[in-house]
Amino acid sequence: MIQEEIGKLKEGRYIVIDGAACIIKKMQKSAPGKHGHAKYRVDAEDLMTKNKKVIMMTGHARVGVPIIDKLNAQVLSVSGKTAQIMDMQTYETFDLDIPAELDGKVIGGANIVYWNIMGRKVMKSVKA
Repeated sequence: MIQEEIGKLKEGRYIVIDGAACIIKKMQKSAPGKHGHAKYRVDAEDLMTKNKKVIMMTGHARVGVPIIDKLNAQVLSVSGKTAQIMDMQTYETFDLDIPAELDGKVIGGANIVYWNIMGRKVMKSVKA
């Protein structure tokens, strides 16, 4: 995780709120008062749970920005809602839950894209 000023972030970028990696859906900036700083209201969505999170802070405040690795892997086997995956670079094998939107598309031998978000791995898509 790296630190960055909230004022330099934009919609579509990632931010850490309450220890969870989130994507910024909407940012609003309020003008500074007579003796104050500009304030930012950030509406974000948790990448894991899809819950909405809202924070408000001054424009010079520093926030965490997660490091997200987007990696390729191959499906070795599927058992129910879990797939055994092999990373294509390190050849590490591990189990991943199959998200509802990919149910039925994940089969043995398929190539997938998964994200490593702050140490947690999430299956994102199946390559054609």
